[in-house]
Amino acid sequence: MKTCITVIVLCPLFFASAATRPSKFEVDTLKTSGGDLSITCIGHGTLMFQFGGKTIHVDPVGRYADYSKMPKADLILITHEHGDHLDQEAIHQISHKETALILTAACAKQLGRGTVMKNGDTKTVEGLKIEAVPAYNIVHERKPGQPFHPKGIGNGYVVTFGDLRVYIAGDTENVPEMANLKEIDVAFLPMNVPYTMTPKMVADAVRMFHPKIVYPYHFGETDPSELVRLLGGNPDIEVRIRRMN
Repeated sequence: MKTCITVIVLCPLFFASAATRPSKFEVDTLKTSGGDLSITCIGHGTLMFQFGGKTIHVDPVGRYADYSKMPKADLILITHEHGDHLDQEAIHQISHKETALILTAACAKQLGRGTVMKNGDTKTVEGLKIEAVPAYNIVHERKPGQPFHPKGIGNGYVVTFGDLRVYIAGDTENVPEMANLKEIDVAFLPMNVPYTMTPKMVADAVRMFHPKIVYPYHFGETDPSELVRLLGGNPDIEVRIRRMN
């Protein structure tokens, strides 16, 4: 399926632009109180942020980028242990001796290193406040009684860049804990049936915590324009579709 790449601009609160440097990845820039935040949409659940002279990689996986050519990481965040989110070789390629690695207990068991955060933990790393929040399935299961992502295993992360709060949901459904999220400016929400959410689930999640900008990501063969339709009556929400399938 060919994905329609669109930008739906519904809210003028943030300045956004494509990066001027040539790249196969789409890059947005958001203004914060601490300077510009650059967001590189790499693919699937894989992201890169650059802020205050630091580079933050989220779920780096070699099938989506050549990490031997990517910027070295000051901080790496891993949401969970599945192979489309945890890639030891990619992590090795972007790490140096000072790289901070934040991950779940299941990821640390595989890698043998890193700082474990569990749901509910908050830490300040590389000058950034990081909150680990629940990411799990309620409805979608591998087989009866076995959700694709069990509760308490994976993390989503809320990272504060200056005065901008960015929620990276990881692999999750619209779990009730999302109602506890506060003052989220930007949300990356997965929309890949059966593993994460349907477009309706994503729309319901957005209505729970009202982010200003929504990036559907990890959407596979799901048509992201359906989310635009479902949120069309919300003039204060901006939906940005990037190549994140």
